[in-house]
Amino acid sequence: MKIHSTTIIDANAKLDQGVEIGAYSIIGPDVKIGKNVIIGPHVVIEGNTQIGEGCHIHQFCSIGAPPQDLKYKGEKTYLVIGKFNSIREFVSIHRATPEGDGITAIGDNNIIMSYCHVAHNCKLGNHVVMANNATLAGHVNIEDYAIIGGLSGIHQFSNIGAHCIIGGASAVVKDVPPYTMVAGNHAKLFGLNLIGLKRRNFPEKTIKGIKKAYQTIFRSQLLLEDALKKAQEEMEDIPEVIHFVQFIRESKRGTCR
Repeated sequence: MKIHSTTIIDANAKLDQGVEIGAYSIIGPDVKIGKNVIIGPHVVIEGNTQIGEGCHIHQFCSIGAPPQDLKYKGEKTYLVIGKFNSIREFVSIHRATPEGDGITAIGDNNIIMSYCHVAHNCKLGNHVVMANNATLAGHVNIEDYAIIGGLSGIHQFSNIGAHCIIGGASAVVKDVPPYTMVAGNHAKLFGLNLIGLKRRNFPEKTIKGIKKAYQTIFRSQLLLEDALKKAQEEMEDIPEVIHFVQFIRESKRGTCR
């Protein structure tokens, strides 16, 4: 281990092999840090926090602090961060409130850029990108490969679909369907994220299916439930279309339109 002499590490913290910690960082008693994690200077990691292998946490981050929720009374809750995440300068990620499963969870291979905030009980999938100053309120769920533009704010209890892209400085107050583009205050749909789908090598058949489903649901004159039923019946053999339809059908906040 390469640990600076000014670092304060509680005797009950658990550090795996290959961990590096910079100057003046503080590691609390219930923290577990996986193999080859790099922690920059002036980082505070506290609470029941688990960090997976190969993460890089840059300087001045606050990881595992108590939730900013007036209902929180010091209950035992958790923050679980997966593997190979890049967490840049001045990011804050809070552990959960007891509501639900009591866990704030971040998957693998995510990039969380400078000054971002991930609030209590949020769930991030894998390969998510949060650009500078993007902020998540409590209980936000983000599926794999979503991109959140800089200076964007996501309302609590919102769901962000896989492979979508949210434009910079957007205010997202409803769910964002998978594979779409949204932007604005309040955020509105601007079609499908076709460039993103092609870059990730989605088959042409799948892209055409998502396109047709999008047109049926958002461009036809059908009632929403009728449009969802028609879209799924027409492309029932394409998993991405099924996910697209189910995401919209199960939305409790409603989706961006």
